[in-house]
Amino acid sequence: MSLLREIQDAAIDSKTDLASLLRKCKVLAARLGSEEFKSWVDSELSGYKNVEDLPEYRVLHVTSKGHFSGAFGSGMNNADIPMFCLPEKFRETMSRSNMMEPVASIEALVSKSDGGTAQEPWNPDFVAMVGQKIYQGMNCMQAWKVIPITALIAALDEIRNRILNFVLEIEAQDPDAGEAALNSSPVPPEKVNQIFNTYISGSVQNVATGSHSFEQHATNNDINAELFSQLLEALQSVNQPEITVPLCNNVEEMRSSQGTQSFKEHYQHFMSLLSNHMTVLGPVVAPFLPALAAIVP
Repeated sequence: MSLLREIQDAAIDSKTDLASLLRKCKVLAARLGSEEFKSWVDSELSGYKNVEDLPEYRVLHVTSKGHFSGAFGSGMNNADIPMFCLPEKFRETMSRSNMMEPVASIEALVSKSDGGTAQEPWNPDFVAMVGQKIYQGMNCMQAWKVIPITALIAALDEIRNRILNFVLEIEAQDPDAGEAALNSSPVPPEKVNQIFNTYISGSVQNVATGSHSFEQHATNNDINAELFSQLLEALQSVNQPEITVPLCNNVEEMRSSQGTQSFKEHYQHFMSLLSNHMTVLGPVVAPFLPALAAIVP
């Protein structure tokens, strides 16, 4: 069986661990003479060293929870932490989890889980800095980011899909490319680079096609930012934190995920939570719903 077909079969078979699949890809990268593909494979195998180099599928949108203590033995455990309680400059950072680890580590985490969530602890210094500003009269003793295991599974699945698409396109160019001598360039380097950018790095999709489109996108983002800010203010005006805190967290998730596929999931969750409290929140939130629905891809 050719190397290209071996990679295809391994990508399709969920029982094949990703590390083994990626090592096959490393051989293919050498035979194609593609430094870009080799670098991506090495990063997935060994982990990413810089946050700036992370692909978007490794940046997860998360919520946070914590344990709180108050006067006279009062306290709350596993309480939601609203992002709007944090200083604005930290909200984006605390709303995401950067998965820098090798794929083998992520797969091990998924295999040991019960399908629920994983945790990423907050820095203790940061907890000490903001701990008294979250819930009135209470101090945060411990906090962590909540990472859905389903998000990790989706990230791993995305790697398989990108490899499969890349290899299928290489095979379309030259079915024997996987058996070529090292650095013999069976497929022209510029073509390999184009296929890599299209199916692996995704950079082709991030290039603006014209200045008018870019300006329109920026304008829409400005309008959306105002919408989310006003919606948060409206929710915060309702003095029932047991109802509004989860919704405010969800609004922060929508704000940080706009323009991505996960926005629709966060929007649906928001509407599901809202439906349980329409009597209280309906009059407050209703003016924002048409504009919010218009953002859904």
